[in-house]
Amino acid sequence: MVSLREAVVKGLAPDRGLYMPETIGQLSSSFYDGITGMSLTTLAQHVARSFFGEDIPQKELDAIVGDTLNFDIPLVKVEEGIYVLELFHGPTFAFKDVGARFMARMLSYFVKKKQQEDVKVLVATSGDTGSAVANGFLGVEGIQVFVLYPSGKVSDIQEAQFTTLGQNIVALEIDGTFDDCQALVKAAFMDEELNIQLNLTSANSINVARFLPQSFYYFHAYAQLLKQAQAPPEKVVFSVPSGNLGNLTAGLFAKRMGLPADRFIAAHNRNDVFRDYLQTGKYSPRASVQTVANAMDVGAPSNFDRILDLYDHDHQAIANDISAYRYDDGEIKKTIRSVHQNINYLLDPHGACAYLALKEGLQTGETGIFLATAHPAKFRETVEECLGEQIRIPEALEAFMQRKKETHTLSNDFNLFKKALINLS
Repeated sequence: MVSLREAVVKGLAPDRGLYMPETIGQLSSSFYDGITGMSLTTLAQHVARSFFGEDIPQKELDAIVGDTLNFDIPLVKVEEGIYVLELFHGPTFAFKDVGARFMARMLSYFVKKKQQEDVKVLVATSGDTGSAVANGFLGVEGIQVFVLYPSGKVSDIQEAQFTTLGQNIVALEIDGTFDDCQALVKAAFMDEELNIQLNLTSANSINVARFLPQSFYYFHAYAQLLKQAQAPPEKVVFSVPSGNLGNLTAGLFAKRMGLPADRFIAAHNRNDVFRDYLQTGKYSPRASVQTVANAMDVGAPSNFDRILDLYDHDHQAIANDISAYRYDDGEIKKTIRSVHQNINYLLDPHGACAYLALKEGLQTGETGIFLATAHPAKFRETVEECLGEQIRIPEALEAFMQRKKETHTLSNDFNLFKKALINLS
């Protein structure tokens, strides 16, 4: 057992395992009775107190949450029985703004309180994590961020969001895949010399302060659904674009805390290791393959271990709560085009996966919510190819593209990465 500060600062346990809360608090019936009258911030503050209330004074914790959630997360009805939770209204237009901003503010709290010396944050990204973390930590005193990303395997806009910032943000362009980047981060935490010289932590969803806050918006989605639906839904199903499984795991935590979610759907691209596990009971990580839904290009999802722990390694119990579907690039592109033509809603590739899975998996009597995790403009080339027309790029996104890219190019050799990390710190 370790303190919250230690779990957040270290990111990964000494035995390479992931930290988990010792207990998962249940939210009171009065919370659910009043949920429709709560703002997103107020609701999230209640949930955060259940997770972190014994470790951080309520006033400071409420301030962290309030500073994190200064943007909207709307629930939009797209067709009968199907809603989309738009998670792309934050500073980098992706769902990871919530967890990244929360972690940045929590880590800054520990540094400012002199409970922790200067910290080096390592983050591997397949796209949106890097931009969210880089922008969340930009300019935070006492914290330097290293973003590792696979060369040529993230969109131009995603790359611009973390390679053009400067200040305390350092971009490392790795010759390899996301899994290679993630392996380098994990190896760094296991290197005794590095950890003596540098205070390392991770801002990937392996960090409890990154993935747990993602449960906030599941409660918010349910509250908005109650407001919008003509009658309280009997069964609510969430369809989640799934790569490293942090977003899905946060939803499962919300369910364990009492959220009335009947079940979950994991939506995959061709990287469907978790789907194979659900179907066979065997977990077989493999090299990831590149797809148009690049944030889900993960062949060895870290948070799989958290799901196992949450369900006491009971495969049947996991399969009872989660189903999964897989789609290739052609199916994803076709869906972006058809949904725009038929119901005038614009999807990004990840949201398209989640929509497809919900359409395929939704059963009679269920109400479905799928998560749109990134603004379509972040995948402009793919989306415009699907539509055969140009789409509008938000000004804040366009601004990133006008800045100069600064990266350090490295192979996926750990010794060279280690040397670069020490020299750049």
